[in-house]
Amino acid sequence: MEYQPLAIPDVVLLTPKVFGDERGFFLETFRQSEFEQHCGKYQFVQDNHSRSAQGILRGLHYQLEHPQGKLVRVTRGEVFDVAVDMRKQSPTFGQWVGALLNEDNKQMLWVPPGFAHGFYVTSPAGAEFQYKCTDYYAPGDEYSVRWDDPSLAIEWPLVEGKPPQVSEKDAQGNSLESSFKFD
Repeated sequence: MEYQPLAIPDVVLLTPKVFGDERGFFLETFRQSEFEQHCGKYQFVQDNHSRSAQGILRGLHYQLEHPQGKLVRVTRGEVFDVAVDMRKQSPTFGQWVGALLNEDNKQMLWVPPGFAHGFYVTSPAGAEFQYKCTDYYAPGDEYSVRWDDPSLAIEWPLVEGKPPQVSEKDAQGNSLESSFKFD
């Protein structure tokens, strides 16, 4: 596994070694000892799997009492995955990084606790998105920052420039300035 810190160094792009031939492929998606060496000592307690159609944007979600670190990957299709630093004392507070994750590059993104996270589906046939979490989902502890907050200026690769489809909850998301920030 190759571990590449991004412009916000706590967010890490993981690129697995893929072994393939005419029968298919094999790759290791996670090894605790290597992950701890490159990303920190975290333990995962929950795995999730979602499917979304092209043009769907999920996020930008964050938690206050139960912040979740997420190791995310795409097993079908492609998404543009984004992490926003919500840690008030961080030198990169309010900055974002993004990566195209897809079934061909098989890359994963480590989004540490204290970050808002979201993704936008770019592939025509939709995408299947899987992720490991460092804390359990707590329904009463999920908040959203608006995907189109001008202070973030995220460069979403919108299909045909059309606005994404978002949930009602995400459409009601706050601006970065009015969101609670992590200390």
